[in-house]
Amino acid sequence: MIKVICLMAVMAVIFMLGGCGSRADAPELEQPLIRVAALRGPTAMGMLHLMDNHEQGLARNDYTFELLGAPFEVAPLLVRGDVDVAAVPGNLAAVLYNQMDGAVQALAVVTLGVLHIVDTTGEIHSVADLAGRTIFATGQGATPDFALSYVLKQNGLTPGVDVHIEFYAEHAELAALLEIGEADIALLPEPFVSTVMARIPGLRVALDLTEEWDRVQPDYGLIMSVVVGRRDFLEAHPEAVALFMEEYAQSIAFMTENVAEGAQLTVDFGLIPNINIAKSALPRTHMVFLNGDEMKRNLMGFYRVLYEASPASVGGAMPDGDFFFIP
Repeated sequence: MIKVICLMAVMAVIFMLGGCGSRADAPELEQPLIRVAALRGPTAMGMLHLMDNHEQGLARNDYTFELLGAPFEVAPLLVRGDVDVAAVPGNLAAVLYNQMDGAVQALAVVTLGVLHIVDTTGEIHSVADLAGRTIFATGQGATPDFALSYVLKQNGLTPGVDVHIEFYAEHAELAALLEIGEADIALLPEPFVSTVMARIPGLRVALDLTEEWDRVQPDYGLIMSVVVGRRDFLEAHPEAVALFMEEYAQSIAFMTENVAEGAQLTVDFGLIPNINIAKSALPRTHMVFLNGDEMKRNLMGFYRVLYEASPASVGGAMPDGDFFFIP
């Protein structure tokens, strides 16, 4: 009788626990919150579908998202540990790695070049046509400056000798010069290209700098945006990071394959104010998702170009292999 009572008691406990050896016996793993930051504009465009999924409760990770206005806002957030991953300009990723003693790593390249040469003359059809001309541009001492100079040199044109480049601080100032006819050839990024084209009759995209870069350098791309993460977070939550990478890649694929829906998301999240401008700009932002060895090959080649132009552009030193997060 005692044995029967004991057996019944054990069976009752097993029933309450959901059965001996069942999944209910194992504690559920806590899903970490992933705090994401990105710069407004093309740098953030690729993650908009993921942001929208998160708002609808469809994302598989738990996220917060913050859109920032300027690159200098990113570093303090990473240093303080206020964000875990961030989409930043390509050269800033290397700068952060050097300045933070390797505390951040690159996860993926997410945007190639967004720079275009626009023209009101109708006479620019190749890089060779820029000989003897003046290009009005923004971004002196930064990636636009180095990328343009590289493409010109690889086509046999010496900046300052064969082609004059006049730099301005603001896109709006440059747009005003185009509008009143005091500038006829300019280097601008998307979505500003589409914005000024909608306002200035006769303005056209003459050259896509990404395509021109690829013609002279097929081994590695012109890179504008990279997603980086805090090393301690990446090492502590490999499963969540892998899922983030998967969802980010799916988001970029959606934005590139569904222009109308993607353009609407850029308006909904305040990146571009006008749906027609967004539809024009989106295909010219060259969103990609390059990770692993493909990321490393492209970034190291691109950083070599920047380093040779100005070591400070990548933080004073070429990043080493430890910079790359390759699971």
